[in-house]
Amino acid sequence: MPALPAIVRSLLTWYARAARDLPWRRTRDPYAIWVSEVMLQQTQVKTVVPYWERWMRALPTLDALARAAPGRVLKLWEGLGYYTRARNLQRAAQVIRTRHGGRFPSSFAEVLALPGVGRYTAGAICSLAYNQPTPVLDGNVRRVLARVFGVEAGPTPRAADPRLWALAQDLVVCAAALAEPAQRACADLNQALMELGATVCAPSDPRCPACPLRRGCVARRDGRTAELPGPGRRVPVTRRHFVAFVLQRRGRFWVRQRPEAVVNGGLWEFPNVEIPPGLRDGRRHGPAAEHLAKNRFGISGVEWQPFGRIQHTITRYRITLEVYRARSAGAVPPAAERHRWGALADLKRLAFASAHGKILCQLEQEKVRRPTG
Repeated sequence: MPALPAIVRSLLTWYARAARDLPWRRTRDPYAIWVSEVMLQQTQVKTVVPYWERWMRALPTLDALARAAPGRVLKLWEGLGYYTRARNLQRAAQVIRTRHGGRFPSSFAEVLALPGVGRYTAGAICSLAYNQPTPVLDGNVRRVLARVFGVEAGPTPRAADPRLWALAQDLVVCAAALAEPAQRACADLNQALMELGATVCAPSDPRCPACPLRRGCVARRDGRTAELPGPGRRVPVTRRHFVAFVLQRRGRFWVRQRPEAVVNGGLWEFPNVEIPPGLRDGRRHGPAAEHLAKNRFGISGVEWQPFGRIQHTITRYRITLEVYRARSAGAVPPAAERHRWGALADLKRLAFASAHGKILCQLEQEKVRRPTG
């Protein structure tokens, strides 16, 4: 295994010629870097780029985010999922405005104390924005270090993390020691580790011949790239079934906003009911739709027709959404908190839960094909 200085030099040389041109790599603004790092959690780069660019146009500063209407923040995040990330971004921006005078903190401890910021994100911000020797350890870096140094996974998926964090720390400190005054070696070293894991040291079929660390890699030497860093924890799949109701009256649709304290809180959706496992026979949904709509939402006197079926995945959940639609000439559900009627143009300005956003898209497509009154 080569010494740390050799690894650092190889990584920095490789990164200088192989790094992808990503928009957040063109700035040292900690706010912009922070937004990109949060968006990249559990989301692919190609998906994040247009979201990040749209976000930075709409909310270009910390103050703009802190003062924005929560609904606008959620709308900008719509489709990225894990909406707690967006809410924590705004909460943290408000903390920075009140506790730090609106200036993004530069110390690791202060960044780590922000809502929604963990050890990895704090390390990434401090290294990428301020070139501090703070380590990072995301899934890509974990895989690179485990393979290069031959670190076994251990009895649990994160049992090896203390060793991997220590290696990441040693590497970034070494980069700082080797750097010329004008270099941003800490930032580039961490970016190189993340880039290598994302583009070369893939979970399966890694491109070892293209890796700058191939000669000293323990996993490659021992033929263990398929074994290291070890299998991740398998989460059992849970299937859930919902029935959603699209009620239309004079070109307007009835929707509701989810309570803040639940999953996808603050997002909008069409009224829906979850069907218990024992009642998931699709043949029974038609007759049951009228009964469910009346008992749960007070909707009666309308004829429900099937409008489609939507399959959706959220983490370990495999969701089936059976959609029924009805038009009403006069019957209106009773007034309820967080419910509203809106035309399609109005609903498009709201942030919808992903599966229900697909319903909205179907309604828009139908309107294009056949305008309705």
